[in-house]
Amino acid sequence: MKFYLPAAVLLSSLALSTSKSSAPTSKASAAPKLPKAPTSSNADAAATANLSTAQVEKVLGDGGELVDFNGPTTWWGIPLDSLPGMEEDITMLNGLLEEIAQSEDTATHSKYRELYKLGEDRANGVEHCLPKMVKLSQSLTSSEMLNIARLFTHSLNLVNIAEMHHRFRILKDEEKAGKITEDCLEGTLAAIGDSASPDEIYERLLKQQVEIVFTAHPTEVNRRTMLMKHRKISESLGMLDEPSLNEFQKRETEASIRRTIASLWGSDEIRRAKPTPTQEAAGGIAIIESVLWDAFPAFCRKLDDVVENKLKKKLPPDVVPVKFASWIGGDRDGNPNVTPLVTREVVMTLRLRAAKLLYDDMQELYDEIAISKSFSPEMLALSDMIVGSKDHIEKYRRVLGHLILRMHATIKFCEDSLDLIKQGKPFDYAKIVSPSSQSDFYDDNNPQPIFHRSDLKDPLMTMYQSLSSTGYSEVADGKLKDLLRKFSAFGLTLTPLDIREESDKHTAALDAITKSLGIGSYESWDEKTRLNWLNNELSSKRPLFRIRDVANMGYPEGVVKTLQTFEMASTLGSGSTGAYVISQARTASDVLAVMLLQKQFGMTSENGRMMRVVPLFETLTDLENAPDVVDTLFSSDNYLGAVKGVQEIMVGYSDSAKDAGRLAACWAQYTAQEKVSAVAQKYGVQLTFFHGKGGTVGRGGNPSVYRAVLAHPPNTINGRFRVTEQGEMITQNFGDVAQAKRTLDIYTSAVLRESFVKHVEPTEDWRSEMADLSEVSCTAYRQLVRKEPRFVPYFRQATPELELGTLNIGSRPAKRNPKGGIESLRAIPWTFAWTQTRVHLSAWLGCGEALNPNDEEKQKKLRTMYNSWPWFRETIDLISMVLSKSDMSINANYDAQLVDKTEELMGLGKEIRSRLAITREGVLKVTGCEDVTAGFALLSESMKTRAAFVDPINCIQAEVMKRYRALERKGEKLSKAEKAEKEILVDGLRVCISGIAQGMRNSG
Repeated sequence: MKFYLPAAVLLSSLALSTSKSSAPTSKASAAPKLPKAPTSSNADAAATANLSTAQVEKVLGDGGELVDFNGPTTWWGIPLDSLPGMEEDITMLNGLLEEIAQSEDTATHSKYRELYKLGEDRANGVEHCLPKMVKLSQSLTSSEMLNIARLFTHSLNLVNIAEMHHRFRILKDEEKAGKITEDCLEGTLAAIGDSASPDEIYERLLKQQVEIVFTAHPTEVNRRTMLMKHRKISESLGMLDEPSLNEFQKRETEASIRRTIASLWGSDEIRRAKPTPTQEAAGGIAIIESVLWDAFPAFCRKLDDVVENKLKKKLPPDVVPVKFASWIGGDRDGNPNVTPLVTREVVMTLRLRAAKLLYDDMQELYDEIAISKSFSPEMLALSDMIVGSKDHIEKYRRVLGHLILRMHATIKFCEDSLDLIKQGKPFDYAKIVSPSSQSDFYDDNNPQPIFHRSDLKDPLMTMYQSLSSTGYSEVADGKLKDLLRKFSAFGLTLTPLDIREESDKHTAALDAITKSLGIGSYESWDEKTRLNWLNNELSSKRPLFRIRDVANMGYPEGVVKTLQTFEMASTLGSGSTGAYVISQARTASDVLAVMLLQKQFGMTSENGRMMRVVPLFETLTDLENAPDVVDTLFSSDNYLGAVKGVQEIMVGYSDSAKDAGRLAACWAQYTAQEKVSAVAQKYGVQLTFFHGKGGTVGRGGNPSVYRAVLAHPPNTINGRFRVTEQGEMITQNFGDVAQAKRTLDIYTSAVLRESFVKHVEPTEDWRSEMADLSEVSCTAYRQLVRKEPRFVPYFRQATPELELGTLNIGSRPAKRNPKGGIESLRAIPWTFAWTQTRVHLSAWLGCGEALNPNDEEKQKKLRTMYNSWPWFRETIDLISMVLSKSDMSINANYDAQLVDKTEELMGLGKEIRSRLAITREGVLKVTGCEDVTAGFALLSESMKTRAAFVDPINCIQAEVMKRYRALERKGEKLSKAEKAEKEILVDGLRVCISGIAQGMRNSG
């Protein structure tokens, strides 16, 4: 069987010769070829999109691929002459998969091959392939569609594994050859050059703060067990690259790959039930335990090497450039499954896992550090304080052995605490974190749990400094330094947990309280009245009510749950929590309300229990009002005193784009950050922006993190950068050690470079033009999404929006309000649905109207902005990237199979595809390119060119949805056979959704 590289449709008449490999292949397998670029196969698109052939030829190709392209010299940053290694990997992996599938069901495999050949031909530019794929899909039984979709989906996963592995194979070779890229620390230092002194760069690196926040947003379509098998295959490919392998080891590794692929094929890749929040948290913990715990110190060692060689300085062992936090188990925004008990359990589980990881590392360090001479005075004094130790001469072991005993006590404490929590017996952790006697700290016969960071960090630093000052610096810089780095990044809690809740929940809670106090309805007060009351109460020492009476005051159930969340947060202890994020924050009172509720439960800046309060501005109006809201906050002496001159503001990318369209949202985010930064500077407040981005462009994602950071508005990062990583992006960026190290390097390098880059300030003329573009695009976007009566019926018929709930990919409901319409639909399923049907509407709608001005002078201005302003260029290039992944013909087939054949609904589908064509044309005018693939990150080349693999799945999905919906309309009147078929169709739908997501390399 021939397997074709996913970059194929980019390449023009470039075929690779067959490469010999000792890896096993199927009888039908041959070395992959690169399909030729399509030439004149526009019949499918013209027929189904209702566009003239001339227009399609001008803007598209066959369904949106390239028409006139000479071919790049690299593929995803990989030189084309190095592709055979990846070619062999893809042939081997997919050949093994085919052998297994063929042995199980020859007939179904044959139909898979037929569909694959049509997809291959379409990628090669052969005409009329899509109608044949549609017809063949219609002839399949439901079971055949399920198994064929499974085979395509597993194939795409294996291609993804091979691609990622080959990328790191090339990067490793380039490192050996002394080549560097700009988006690593060494390349960044070279780019900064003489514009800053080594001392300036070093000091900036020490002070910069990058925090990556893992969220449970439901976009990872693969089960965790599948991801583990994918990682195992990737590791085996790495082993096969080792030149030292003998023939036996090579055969063993190949056999391991075969076993893993067989296990993949035999496994149930479908989630049969929605994960609970605690199960989602376990997934996040697994990434840290299995990848980051090893990747992070390895990255830091590389960082040390670059800094020492280039800056001639040494980084302190307790300084780390990147830290981590989590929302998983703390994000209750619209998720009723995240209860106070769940959050408490997740926090204690995080403490338990951190304790076990630290315990294991300290045991390893104990074996390494058997030194019996040359100790610093501080080390001797510390070891003399320990009572009951069996290590008398080896002072480092004496101290470390005591710490190991204490960490074992910590594990026991966490396990006992978890048992109590699961029994519904919560306790105030914060009140029991100190031992009854200070002397108990140092008694090996009565070791106390470690509750405070200083209890572990201080003795470890004393050991490090002693070793470094007494001739054992090599020992200090080994496992001990790694342990210090891990502890600095992960602490005693692995990741601090953010809590997120909607502003309306706090308003409802305060409304119930003011009514019970007989002073009126907080909800009905205007903003001025609310602020006056909130400031007065924040200044008062009197509580609003007795805390123990929360459950017995007659408050509504939702209010009690909100108050119990604050009660729970007040008991979690130092380091357990991070930010309290207020979603849908609109006013200053929304922030002060959370401050007051924290005060009510004893969470104050004075006692160190107060969580930092972070308003999330996520709609167009909220972003526009953000500067005034922040100004009002900072004008309050009570507030500024409580936050101690430090503030974090979260910018919502997903919901602002869903609210106003991509272009208007981008400009609102830009100007809001500028203006809020100016307000912070006026009040002398240190500001950090928290960027709530998703994986897709429609949700603020950017495959080129380095360029994206550099394109941020001037004076808005200043060495401080907090960002979410969610769903499938966690797997893509942190799925294995090599990828995790690369991601950490990119974030560190980008934020450092941004501190020294000379930003392009937009001129007033450009600002005026962006305001006009935003208004035009927002109006066009909202006209369709909000005002067009045909839109909602069309959206629900033409996309799998209604069926996405069958995926069971997250604990959170798809809507904040289950009874609401599009406005209550979350940004993730909104984007997910349009991604599946290959039209990607959420990422470009409204842009075409804005980017096609009739005025030639305006057009010239846009081209100037694109060529001269990095932020605008990045914005347009990302839209261009999404457009390159769209496919009109595939999208039109969903209409043909699923949409009511009325003039209104079918006409709307044609209008949307016409708008897509207009948007492509507008982008090409602005960029001056001949096709929409030029000018953006090489990473996107891999993501945009998988049509030969994904097209058949799209055809199958449309047919599955058609049959499934026909059975749904029958309601309960199904025969036994129909019920069985419906179950198969549901599984087929789940597999198709997963396969398309893998082909697009993102979902929501």
